[in-house]
Amino acid sequence: MDGAPETRASLILRLHNRADLDAWQEFTEIYYPLVFRLVRSKGFQHSDALDVAQEVLLRVAGAVERWEPDPEKGTFRGWLFRIARNLMIDFLHRDQRSPLASADHLVELQVDPSTLESQTFDLEFQRQVFAWAAKRIRPSFQEATWQAFWRTAVGEESAATVADQLGMSVGAVYIARTRVMQKLRSEVQRLIRDAELNEVSS
Repeated sequence: MDGAPETRASLILRLHNRADLDAWQEFTEIYYPLVFRLVRSKGFQHSDALDVAQEVLLRVAGAVERWEPDPEKGTFRGWLFRIARNLMIDFLHRDQRSPLASADHLVELQVDPSTLESQTFDLEFQRQVFAWAAKRIRPSFQEATWQAFWRTAVGEESAATVADQLGMSVGAVYIARTRVMQKLRSEVQRLIRDAELNEVSS
């Protein structure tokens, strides 16, 4: 596990240092799937969505040194969304053969980005945060503890059923779930603090 959230430098500000490979790997793990799903949700084919998502990350890599947390300019996530939206529009202008390169679809992408962001990007961000945080903390727990958490909290199975199948008491299942949820909540909060530093500072 990395250092405590209050002492750990923001992930986004760490990207200013191109030599910080851990920060870039973490950034890619979190944001590449997020951007890919956003592009797919707009009707792009799988291969085209991969290309656009990669281009978005390359564009961010070239411009992130100029990004600074500023509540008046919005969040990093909002900035990233606008880059993705602009690159989707550019892609459709370049590939006029695409069935998406219609006037109606381009108009849809050009509407107020805050509306699209609230409806699509925020939801995908929350899903990605959960998936990333779960992946990060899972090695910290024994398999039975993790299964007790996952099957009751995510799979919504009854504690009695899970306890019986895992050879645990019902009380032990609840304790296991609580332990994992506490650590998961801490990791999610750390990620959001790192990824949206200007919201915290505002």
